[in-house]
Amino acid sequence: MKGSPVQRLLEIMARLRDPREGCPWDVQQTFATIAPYTIEEAYEVADAIERGDMDGLKDELGDLLLQVVFHSRMAEEQGAFAFPDVVEAISDKMERRHPHVFGDAAPAGEGGQATAWDEHKRREREAAGDHDPSALAGISRGLPEWQRAVKLQKRAARTGFDWPSPLPVLAKLHEEAGEVAAEFDAVASGSGDPARLEEEIGDLLFVAANLARHAKVDVGSALRRANSKFERRFRAMEAMARQRGERFDELDLAAQEHLWREVKQQE
Repeated sequence: MKGSPVQRLLEIMARLRDPREGCPWDVQQTFATIAPYTIEEAYEVADAIERGDMDGLKDELGDLLLQVVFHSRMAEEQGAFAFPDVVEAISDKMERRHPHVFGDAAPAGEGGQATAWDEHKRREREAAGDHDPSALAGISRGLPEWQRAVKLQKRAARTGFDWPSPLPVLAKLHEEAGEVAAEFDAVASGSGDPARLEEEIGDLLFVAANLARHAKVDVGSALRRANSKFERRFRAMEAMARQRGERFDELDLAAQEHLWREVKQQE
């Protein structure tokens, strides 16, 4: 990689992390303090893809690559590993997990490939000393919880533990909504437990994620679209109020809801 764009980036990061001549902010960072930025950059990559913004995607992929370089540099300073080790490890892993491409194994269909992938990962965990026999083994606890919920559901489904179609899931969603309503009533009357209410809302969200999986809808994408729609409509309401010489936050709820309906009708 000598003289390559990647090498230039590695040298920039080394300079930034130099204890004497580097950037004070970069020098004081740790794996733990950088981790939230790594997650944020991954989401910004997804956002650029969602918007079809190729220039933005190029920039966001660069930001994400910087996170890999940053973590690798900190590991190198500790004598743990360096960036080339990261590249070599993922290259080895991709070849190992694709024997139908880089070996002589027969190609499998999409379902068979997913099963084979999980089997490769299971053997890798065992080689690393993890002998958890569960079908749910190896699902990261560092994932966003909605994403982890879907992964748990997919793994369980591969054992046959799954709803046969979306309709029973939708019925279960209505059931969970009723249980949430009952817990709200109990808490309001003073006889309920807020922890129980949280549990019921969690069940509702878990089933909602399951419904999205059955509908082959990506939960993250669906939430991003919903967030974008809400933000667009809310900003339009604020602008409409300003055009009429009013402050949105001084309107009563009925007036705000009237603006909401107007905005929806104009879309």
